[in-house]
Amino acid sequence: MSQKTVLITCVDRYMGVAIQLKFEELGFRIITGNYPMQSQNECEKLIESAGEIDILVANLAETPRASPVQSIDNKDWSYLFDCLVHPLMYLVRAVTPQMLDRQSGKIIAITSAAPLKGVPNHASYCAARSAQNGFIKAVGMELARSNIQINAIAQNYINNDTYYPDQLLNEAKFVDHLNRNLPTQKVAAAAETAELAAYLASDNCTHMVGQILPLAGGWIT
Repeated sequence: MSQKTVLITCVDRYMGVAIQLKFEELGFRIITGNYPMQSQNECEKLIESAGEIDILVANLAETPRASPVQSIDNKDWSYLFDCLVHPLMYLVRAVTPQMLDRQSGKIIAITSAAPLKGVPNHASYCAARSAQNGFIKAVGMELARSNIQINAIAQNYINNDTYYPDQLLNEAKFVDHLNRNLPTQKVAAAAETAELAAYLASDNCTHMVGQILPLAGGWIT
């Protein structure tokens, strides 16, 4: 069997490093794109330069622009959509033709569980992440008949540099928050996301399409 090619976007942040390490361990050929990944031109050039892509991991993240709804800034709102929503569409749109030609392919979006529950004072972020999740659900259904599996890992409380960095994990206030609000009472290792992504990328995953898979320690259960 020929070596499969995986393209991981924004590999230098969020879940990129953990997923790259796992996929290298599994013997995939890895192509990476660095942060930022915002413009249509940048996204399309990355897809074009990668050549044949068997698996696209759309790893997109940006820090929330927190504010009460009455104080949402237009620039913050637009910025989150520019960083999270539009690049996802650009990337998927650009890679889909080659996957349709081959009648095979996998797309894995690393999104967020935030819009599945809702977070007060984070309406802009939840809206952008919800748009990602809705897009993946629709495209997953659309392309399933062409043997292309598209799913999202909607995570929260996973160790990563963007939202749950190492320095936060032992802060007393944060530990108290975990104990009161999260059934598992812990932040999971980044390797858990990488393991789930590896399954979604594997030949064993053929019957899961358009799913938004919560990986959040029971936060939204």
